Amino acid sequence: MGWRSLGSLFPYFRNLFNFQQVQGDQPGTYTIKSHGAAVAKNHKHDWLILVLLGLIEIVLYIIQPFHRFVGKDMMTDLKYPMKANTVPVWAVPMYAVLVPIAIFLFFYARRRDVYDLHHSILGLLFAVLVTAVITDSIKNGVGRPRPDFFWRCFPDGIDNYDKWGDVVCHGKAKDIKEGHKSFPSGHTSWSFAGLGFLALYLSGKIKVFDRKGHVAKLCIVSLPLLVASLVAVSRVSDYWHHWQDVFAGGLLGFVVAAFCYRQFFPAPYHDQGWGPYAYFQALEETRSNSSSASTANALSVQVMGVQNVTQPVPAQNGVAFSSYASNQYTSLKLDDMESGRR
Repeated sequence: MGWRSLGSLFPYFRNLFNFQQVQGDQPGTYTIKSHGAAVAKNHKHDWLILVLLGLIEIVLYIIQPFHRFVGKDMMTDLKYPMKANTVPVWAVPMYAVLVPIAIFLFFYARRRDVYDLHHSILGLLFAVLVTAVITDSIKNGVGRPRPDFFWRCFPDGIDNYDKWGDVVCHGKAKDIKEGHKSFPSGHTSWSFAGLGFLALYLSGKIKVFDRKGHVAKLCIVSLPLLVASLVAVSRVSDYWHHWQDVFAGGLLGFVVAAFCYRQFFPAPYHDQGWGPYAYFQALEETRSNSSSASTANALSVQVMGVQNVTQPVPAQNGVAFSSYASNQYTSLKLDDMESGRR
């Protein structure tokens, strides 16, 4: 009895998360094969900007950050132990970029809308790369020491300062460089940029704000944000960041994600929030072209009909004229005219 009741819930969840169009619209046939090349060509400059952002990010990662003054009395809050990352650096693009793209591909397999696939991937990459550039620019400019800076600077525990009271580090150059990149948190900003974009995307696709009171939808959308929040917490517990670093990083990433999302999609609470702007524009153009073609065909049929029913009438009494053979009223009037003339 229990299993039978559980099985009856499956149709409910299928309808609950049904993301097909509303108001009777049918999915557009805008596939990668039919429209993919045209869509990519139309946004070629956007992809070039993405490449440029990637190159800028590489440069920002290579250059040295600002080495701010760190005195002996400041070391009190910078003596936390050095620990390995709970979330490795290589894992960040995996869950913040590749996982959302996999979900975008799933929705494309269901709806066959290349506009949705292209714009979601483009918006996601913009959100992540813009966030990365801003984050690393601030990191290099601020140069805030990490909570474990003391052990990065003095791995043997013997501190040393110059005549101005600034640290004279003798640790590994790589560790010292990373030690001046605390604010803001890159893990956190990347996580909230990628997973925040995914949360907005899902909220539009499954119509979280349809005012029907399905809290289950809200739980689904909250999962990406929960993962991003746990990553942020791990950065503090690993002593790689202060709490202000992760707060600023999370805020930065989500704000950039929201701006990038709205460039391509309506607000999630909008009636058309399930699809990108370009899809509705293409759908309107398709309907307009179909309407124009139907009107042109109708006019062509009318012209052909007029030509078929029009035939010449022989000249009578030296007067030549034509009439519509199918119009009895016109024929009668002509007969009356002839009778009167005789």
